[in-house]
Amino acid sequence: MKNIVRNLEKIDHQEHESQNQAELKVSNKILRLLLNYRRTVKDRHQCSFIECPQCQSHHLPKILASVIRKEPIRFVLPAFPGKSPNPSKVLGPLPDYAEKLSLSFLDDLCSQVKGIYPPGMKVIICSDGRVFSDIVKIKESDVSAYQKEIATMIKEISSDDISLFNLDDVFDGLSFNQMRDQLMKRYGTSKEILKYKVKNGASKEASFEEKEANQMYRGITKFLFEDSLYPGQTKSRSALQKNAKSRAYEVIRRSNAWSELIEELFPKAVRLSIHPQACGAKKLGIRLIGNESWMTPWHGVAVETSRGFSLLKRSEAEKLGAKVIYDDKERPSHFKLLNKVVANEL
Repeated sequence: MKNIVRNLEKIDHQEHESQNQAELKVSNKILRLLLNYRRTVKDRHQCSFIECPQCQSHHLPKILASVIRKEPIRFVLPAFPGKSPNPSKVLGPLPDYAEKLSLSFLDDLCSQVKGIYPPGMKVIICSDGRVFSDIVKIKESDVSAYQKEIATMIKEISSDDISLFNLDDVFDGLSFNQMRDQLMKRYGTSKEILKYKVKNGASKEASFEEKEANQMYRGITKFLFEDSLYPGQTKSRSALQKNAKSRAYEVIRRSNAWSELIEELFPKAVRLSIHPQACGAKKLGIRLIGNESWMTPWHGVAVETSRGFSLLKRSEAEKLGAKVIYDDKERPSHFKLLNKVVANEL
């Protein structure tokens, strides 16, 4: 009788081990698929392969935990804040075909995961426009209209795997300024500490966190500076650069506070980012258009070429002689490049 019990226990252990290996294999396959579309920081320490243990360390456990529970894998993506206020970069304040391409890409990514793992993945877009609209100079009404149109686009592509979440859902009933005040009161950190990290991040001895802060500061400053170069403005480039640097710190503080809130509300979710991420980062940088390396839909326009769609600044598309294409609502949707020679080069 004891031998029978031991044999049964051995069989149960082997079956459990086999199941664990199968779940780990599926989880690894899902992560490898996602890493094919990652956005990375280019530096000498950057890993050059998808199987990098450091890149897997933060994301694989969360994916595996969901697979073990046989439930959809949740991903949170702070993105789709609102269109740049610079008319030389975008077609207008509302989402257009650039956003639709990105949403379709995310929906297709969810479908690809379902092919590997039937429960699939769910992407929660944490629209962060309301978080810092006053700093980046996007009208509150434009943020509201943008969020509403993004929700409509999700319905139009018939996606059951993408949802929208924003600051309005957290602090319903408060004014927009009160929402931001509450966010920073609960989750905000010192500007002096951030400045210290940014400054140290430029040194060779900088920690991973300091390098990340410095990288983000330089990226945000660049975007704010470019957004301020709109037709008709009269300030000097040096004055605009100084202003962009000052505002960048507050954008990052707000962004970090928003990240803390998201982490608290969605602790089991894998964290995605539209910003390039270094090897071993807690966030997984993700492209929003499969062949696009850095541009975002809210800082550019979709341009149709002979090789598919690409994202460019509006002024760049116009210089190439591209034609504006309108949607069925008679709103400007995207550009089409008519010059085949130029189109083949993009």
